Amino acid sequence: MTRKVDTPIDLIPRLVGQGYRRADVETRRTWVEERTGVRLEHIGRYSIPSEEMRGNVENPIGAVQMPVGVAGPLAIDGTDARGTFYVPLATTEGALVRSYERGMMALTRAGGVTTRIVRDENRISPVFLLDDVKEAVEFAAKITADIETIRAEAESTTRHGRLLRIRCHPMGRNVIVDFEYHTGDAQGMNMIVKATDRACRGIASRLGARRFYIFSGLSSEKRAAGALFGGGKGKTVTAGARIPAPLLKSHLHVTPAEMVDEWQHSVVGHLQAASVGFNAQYANGLTAIFIACGQDVANVTNAAVGITHYEVTSGGDLYVSLTLPSLTVATVGGGTALGTSRECLAMLGCSGDGRARKFAEIVAAALLAGEISMAAAIASGEFATAHETYGRNPPSAADGAERRGR
Repeated sequence: MTRKVDTPIDLIPRLVGQGYRRADVETRRTWVEERTGVRLEHIGRYSIPSEEMRGNVENPIGAVQMPVGVAGPLAIDGTDARGTFYVPLATTEGALVRSYERGMMALTRAGGVTTRIVRDENRISPVFLLDDVKEAVEFAAKITADIETIRAEAESTTRHGRLLRIRCHPMGRNVIVDFEYHTGDAQGMNMIVKATDRACRGIASRLGARRFYIFSGLSSEKRAAGALFGGGKGKTVTAGARIPAPLLKSHLHVTPAEMVDEWQHSVVGHLQAASVGFNAQYANGLTAIFIACGQDVANVTNAAVGITHYEVTSGGDLYVSLTLPSLTVATVGGGTALGTSRECLAMLGCSGDGRARKFAEIVAAALLAGEISMAAAIASGEFATAHETYGRNPPSAADGAERRGR
């Protein structure tokens, strides 16, 4: 006997235009409250028009709230990002905003961060199934020769995506094919999945594959992998700055030699752990910026694969740089237009078309600030004290009185 199971979607007729009206959201939330015994008071308080949630969430019952802090000033000399910026960070981790701000202040007083984008694309890697090794190798050659037809089929599904190239990888009797696209200001995965699915159906039909699967895993979508160092999964961004030794000592309480020494010794630990990349806290800054600015937060997994590098210059100063080979960000599409996300992007001058490259450069510069702040705190022995001061103390009696209005 099959057991009947109630779901939230059963409450709302499955008709176009239904299910996202505020009354529908309230009905669904009440349904959840009755079945869980929990009053969802705060989830029910939201400023995003519920109709605008369509395409971003299913079975909506409201919205969650995250504290948002701002860190800056952050001076950047980039190709697209030029000027001084104040960066929104959505987090519940105490000391995070203070840490990034400390690094930003040091970088800005040192003259700012230089940023550049060296690659800008996204990829998806379907796998085709053939009968034997001979057919797989021949199939790969046919795909390469068929590129113009494949490009026309893929690009027929989108006004913004452009198929840049394809790369074939015969593996046994299968062939994995990298489809590499330029996706404009969108993150673009939905766009390139649709385009690639159309192209793959044509390829399988014309060139004789038994079938295909749209994902093979080679593209490293939302997972850490060594393949990401080659780029092609979002924007490859590099950022660097020279920090004079006196400023480093006065602001971050360390010398260039001490920063490099701490870095060298933590590299050994990363190697022992078989880490994919080397960095102190990319994921911290990425997650906080992604939540604030309506990005696909799961892409932190691939975006956090990167390398931070410290050097003592010939003049005795510190040069610090980072490379993010696969930074996946967007300023259109997804959650970027929803309420607070749009406002946070607008704070950076990055809301809407033509702003994704600028946003990527700001993200890279912000992460560099977080790197030098954390490394300096560890090298100077101040890390635990800083967290105790800013992130771990319970509310004081005075704080409690203030919240009660006294």
